[in-house]
Amino acid sequence: MEVVAKYFPDLTKKQRHQISQLQDIYSEWNEKINVISRKDIDNLYIHHVLHSLSIAKYVDFKDNTKILDVGTGGGFPGIPLAILYPNCQFHLVDSIAKKIKVVEEVSKHLGLQNVTYAHQRAEKVKDEFDFVITRAVAKIDTIYNWVKGKVRNQGGNDIWNGIICLKGGDLKEEFSKFKHNYRFIEISDYFEEEFFETKKIVYVPA
Repeated sequence: MEVVAKYFPDLTKKQRHQISQLQDIYSEWNEKINVISRKDIDNLYIHHVLHSLSIAKYVDFKDNTKILDVGTGGGFPGIPLAILYPNCQFHLVDSIAKKIKVVEEVSKHLGLQNVTYAHQRAEKVKDEFDFVITRAVAKIDTIYNWVKGKVRNQGGNDIWNGIICLKGGDLKEEFSKFKHNYRFIEISDYFEEEFFETKKIVYVPA
């Protein structure tokens, strides 16, 4: 986990301990329920944990921020961010029940009191949130349609409430017909590892 500590040197002892457990927990659960590709499990801290935490380089969530993680899979980006922001509330949803089982077990093992989860499609979520976060779940139009009306139109953080997506590759075509404001942020501006050269944060304000 030293690659995480390099970019987040102010982690508490508890946060370092929680993050250090992720490799063993996910390796164990990945044997039962394949939520991370076999080759990627060895690169967990760069490809999954640090990638998730790139959002924290763009916006430093204030206490009591409510965040919905759509299509969380095994808990990314929600679980690493929940470790980093213990005073924020995270609700993780996925349409595949076995993935939410992994989220449940990881959350319990780490003692995360600020994480709730549900086997649920995003469009069925009833509550309102400050931010919706996703990672490589669907095209931006689809995500927007899933969650419109679920983001409070206000700003208690350094950026206005909205949708924050982690995406990679050439996004020109995907965003060419998107009718709403958005901003691309290069993750390579934050992290020097080669993996992040084509990775972006996409921010869509409410």
